[in-house]
Amino acid sequence: MLRRTLTSLTSLREAPTPPAEAPQGSLWQVLEQSVDAAFVIDGRHRVVLFNPAAEALWRCRREDVHGTSFTRLLSSPQVDASAAPEATLAQLMGSHRDAMIRRPDGSESACSVSMSKMVVDQQVFHTAFVRDTSDQQRQLERLRQLSIVVDKSDNAIFVSSPDREVVYVNSGFTRMLGYRLEELRGIRPAELLSGPHTDGTLDERISRAMSAGEGLQTEVLLYTKAGRPLWLSAAINPVHDEDGSLLGLVSVLSDITQTKMHQVLHNKVLDALVHEWSVADVMTLICREVEHIAPELVVSIITVDNEGLMHALASPSLPEAWARKIDGMAIGPRAGICGAAAWRGRTVLVKDIASDPLCANTRHLTTPLGLRACWTHPIKSSSGRVLGTLSFYYRENRGPDELHERLADTCLHLCSLTLEREQTNERVHQLAFYDTLTGLPNRIMFSAKAEQALANVAQANGTAAVLFIDLDRFKRVNDAQGHSAGDGLLRDVAARLSEELGGVNIVGRQAGDEFVAVLPMCSAEQAGSVAERLLGAVAAPTAAGLMTLHPSASIGVAMFPDDGRDIDLLVRHADMAMYRAKSDGGGGFRFFSVDMNRIAQERVSLETALREALRLDQLQLQYQPQVGGCDGRQLYGVEALLRWHHPDLGVIPPSRFVPVAEECGLIADLSLWVLRQACAQMAEWRRRGVDIPRVSINVSAINFRDPQLSLQISGLLDEHGLEPHHLTLEITESVMLDPDPDVLENIEAIYVLGVRLSLDDFGTGYSSLSHLHRLPISELKLDQSFVRDIDTSAIARTLTTSVLRIGESLGMKVVAEGVETESQHRFLTEQRFPVLQGYLFSPPLPPAPLEEWLLAQQYTAVREGTADAIAAA
Repeated sequence: MLRRTLTSLTSLREAPTPPAEAPQGSLWQVLEQSVDAAFVIDGRHRVVLFNPAAEALWRCRREDVHGTSFTRLLSSPQVDASAAPEATLAQLMGSHRDAMIRRPDGSESACSVSMSKMVVDQQVFHTAFVRDTSDQQRQLERLRQLSIVVDKSDNAIFVSSPDREVVYVNSGFTRMLGYRLEELRGIRPAELLSGPHTDGTLDERISRAMSAGEGLQTEVLLYTKAGRPLWLSAAINPVHDEDGSLLGLVSVLSDITQTKMHQVLHNKVLDALVHEWSVADVMTLICREVEHIAPELVVSIITVDNEGLMHALASPSLPEAWARKIDGMAIGPRAGICGAAAWRGRTVLVKDIASDPLCANTRHLTTPLGLRACWTHPIKSSSGRVLGTLSFYYRENRGPDELHERLADTCLHLCSLTLEREQTNERVHQLAFYDTLTGLPNRIMFSAKAEQALANVAQANGTAAVLFIDLDRFKRVNDAQGHSAGDGLLRDVAARLSEELGGVNIVGRQAGDEFVAVLPMCSAEQAGSVAERLLGAVAAPTAAGLMTLHPSASIGVAMFPDDGRDIDLLVRHADMAMYRAKSDGGGGFRFFSVDMNRIAQERVSLETALREALRLDQLQLQYQPQVGGCDGRQLYGVEALLRWHHPDLGVIPPSRFVPVAEECGLIADLSLWVLRQACAQMAEWRRRGVDIPRVSINVSAINFRDPQLSLQISGLLDEHGLEPHHLTLEITESVMLDPDPDVLENIEAIYVLGVRLSLDDFGTGYSSLSHLHRLPISELKLDQSFVRDIDTSAIARTLTTSVLRIGESLGMKVVAEGVETESQHRFLTEQRFPVLQGYLFSPPLPPAPLEEWLLAQQYTAVREGTADAIAAA
């Protein structure tokens, strides 16, 4: 059959064009149906057969190539293009020869050729089977390039078979771990990655991940061929073919030893901080861990105190004598490496301690220890302040490498964290137990120290004194000079008390301007002497800006154990005694007595009753007329005065309940209650035709600090249908001098609203003409103490006249209150005081009696437009 086929091929070659119906043999059919490109050449190297697969591969018809030399179709990389066809044929004979397809369109592609020879009827034929290998060649080239990249990678890469035996390692693997491929054959990845401290479940985890078709990322500790431990990050990934069958595992190992050591160091230090290790122990831990990671280093940590002195904190590998010599050295440009780094606030590197001028004064400390170089960093707080230094010493002349730099970065952060934590703890302790303004023990610390001191006194059967010290008129200092002046005064007083009460005595700040002291083993006589001495110390002049203050204090004394056996009771009793000293005029001291306890209890009861009275509307307003000062027949207005009639306690005068209201924080509520009631009464009078021009109301300084005050007043006027000129607010000089910005804003807003402002008790405080001129004050009220002394004191008469002239010069009405005698009335009238108020005309009256009084007296109301007529009359 083969012979007949070849004979047919021969006749096909010899005939110019084979007949269309030429019979085909079985070989012809095989070649025609082959999926591989096939062609046959005769003894003259001419193509005599070209199957359809060949047509597709060469992109041409068989008619185009029949009878042409096969060298137009193929070329061999080993043969020159100009060589004879025989040379090319010789190179392509055999199986799977590399060649290049040459197409009629000029394109080329790589191929694999299998060429065989046949002799039929003494004629030679060659059959060629050709496969396009261009994709394969490109893939091989990519693999070659990938192999180069993989081999050059710093990571260790190895490949294992589906049964997980190692079949490939790159050169990075050999460099990192020291093993070559031939040493690893037959080893499973889990065995390769495992070390003495490796998790025993690694192989199981790899199997589980592979079964799920997933990769595995893990960290593992293993050992090199030389026995050196390495922390590695292992990424193990399966590789599958197109059918999903597992071809093998690719594992990439990255050296994370340094990162892991830093992490271990970091975690150890944080754990130590959590467990409240001392600063010295934490710093020693840092030094030892760094020296373990980098044995070539000798590490020391030094702190720098607020005076710029160095103190060795941790240097476990250096002798104690070295640390003792460092202690107390001052930082500076010539204070050695550590001192210079702290002084400059930046890193200092000295590669040769023996010759560097910076070490001239300190090399005698390090050279005997064999230390030749040093790299020192300042340890800084988050705010940039130098807290200390971290030093890496070397036993050879050198500088830091990359590992040392990473260690330094980590350690500096940890050192700063540790030192700042210590300072924070100290600060928290200071804030928790000491007064931030004065530095004295606060109530908690004072009580603890006092209880211990009293226990010691009791054990010795002795006596002790508790002193309660309160500054007189401190609020006036705050109001007149501002809180900064008040704070300065408190600091000065605290320093004076501490100086006078040194030694075993205990002094603390109770609150505000209150101080408490405990004098252990002290008699009553000695306590009196100490109190006298403290009064003198407090009374020394103190500067407040451009002014000089002359403070004074009131002191209460309670004795242990007669007046109490625990500190809380003794402080309360001393507080009562202090109030007695203050009520007696201040500037002195008083011992506690049982009567004081009764008075204090009454004071507490009064506070409770006052709160109840405000809640139950037990308070009342009475109104005292203000009349024209010339003929006494004109009504200028009325002043609303608060009165309290308790159902059980009877009438309680303002002199008793107003101070209590101020102390317990009720004064602002009382002022608002008076304001609401007075506006309601004024509206009722106007509704009924009772002609009262205006009502004056006292408003506390606390109310003026409320940003809502002007809105509250405006709302009350609208609610009751009143005009702003129907209302006058009386303020004290403390309001006028209050530095609180809300106070000034309220004053301005009330003025814009049209409500008048009156300055009460003028002449008794610290007012200055500049304040009067600057603020929108419409009225001055002469303090009744001046009026009271008119008959007996020329000075009082002069001051009274001066106040009138000041008011006139500033365009203000002046109201003289407290007029009780005809002689006072006569003098004030002679001086042409425009408005008078006092019992001579009428006591404060409830609304109905006031209406009767007005009707009986037939007063003429002074209108807004005719107010000046009072002064002109």
